[in-house]
Amino acid sequence: MTTDTATAHQSPGLRRAVTGPLLFLFILGDVLGAGVYALVGELGAEAGGAIWLPLLVALGMALLTAASYAELVTKYPQAGGSAVFAQRAFGSPLVSFLVGFCMLAAGVTSAAGLALAFGGDYLSVFLDVPPVPTAIVFLALVAALNMRGIQESLRANVVMTAIELSGLVLVVVLGAVVLGRGEGDPARVLELPAETSWAAAILGGALIAFYSFVGFETSANLAEEVTDVRRVYPRALFGALVAAGVVYLLVGLVAPAVVAPEDLAASSGPLLEVVRVAGGVPLEVFSAVALVAVANGALLTMIMASRLTYGMAQEGLLPPVLGRVLPGRRTPWVAIVVTTAVAMVLAATGELVDLASTVVLLLLFVFLSTNVAVLVLRRDRVDHPHFRAWTALPVLAVVTCLVLLTQQEARHWALAGVLLAVGLVLHLVTRRSSRRPRDEAARPAR
Repeated sequence: MTTDTATAHQSPGLRRAVTGPLLFLFILGDVLGAGVYALVGELGAEAGGAIWLPLLVALGMALLTAASYAELVTKYPQAGGSAVFAQRAFGSPLVSFLVGFCMLAAGVTSAAGLALAFGGDYLSVFLDVPPVPTAIVFLALVAALNMRGIQESLRANVVMTAIELSGLVLVVVLGAVVLGRGEGDPARVLELPAETSWAAAILGGALIAFYSFVGFETSANLAEEVTDVRRVYPRALFGALVAAGVVYLLVGLVAPAVVAPEDLAASSGPLLEVVRVAGGVPLEVFSAVALVAVANGALLTMIMASRLTYGMAQEGLLPPVLGRVLPGRRTPWVAIVVTTAVAMVLAATGELVDLASTVVLLLLFVFLSTNVAVLVLRRDRVDHPHFRAWTALPVLAVVTCLVLLTQQEARHWALAGVLLAVGLVLHLVTRRSSRRPRDEAARPAR
């Protein structure tokens, strides 16, 4: 072990300041995120008025994988999440690094896309500013809040989650008002697109709907900062997923009943169409809610990325400098600076649509790794009680991940291969740089 690595391991850990309610709202805010504000239109194109059905299926799939995270986080409560689980289960720095790299690619790219969204059409309702410089300034502000501390960041998340959740509840209430006036067509919730079977609608929509639940896995990177993690984490995780699922299902039932599915599919702001039909609420108000949702998603994603980077540095998978913590604040400042810089570069380089689709594929590989890891690590006994999932659950979760992988397009597989190749190069460089001091120390003096 090098001196830097030893120092990283011996340095004080992160502050345990995340309570159950804060963790619940962190997960809920990350799952709801900004995607749901555009999700309904995409689901309308795949499943017609039966938007609620793939959402229900995706909720079940998410809960299966969440059970594996609940077991592993309470068994090994330390920052690093999926990468640490892979290292323990498979004993391969390469596999562990690639799992962590997939998470980092997903998180940082997602934050860059959210930053561009923040500086785009939503903000143009209020200000006419160029999107890329706005996105870079936005990411810098997110980093500053992240740097102040986990409590400050999660307190901001409490407010923003309440606002974005209120926006979705508003859509449900306004939809109910429209239906109460005798308008709309409730029968549309059972209608499929022309020449589309129920199986095709479910499979086609499940991939999109599953992405709407992605975000719960980021909470594993806060394990080292959660108070009473064994008791708090499973309750917060399952509670947040079920709460998000209920909101999604209500939106999925109301939206196509109020607005024709083809109109939802044609809109880049499908929930705004529900507000427009209902009337009585200024469209600017809902645009402001969407901006808050985007900002919250970016904040939570960058919290995850910085904590994951810190955890991987602590495990020796990334350079030890990334494990440095800001005195007093106890936040991983180097990891925050580096992940923010990468997000800024991605935001400035342009199109991220194909990369965002590839991120879904990469996250499915992360989930596969975690679900297999929970089975492999059953032979590893720990000296403290922890959550234990029914064995059938991770097995079923592996099956669902494989099914969703079959729905990916060939070009996304190609892009994923390129990203993993980049990750492999980074891993080899990191290993070589850490091996060199050991080789020099072992060399006899002349």
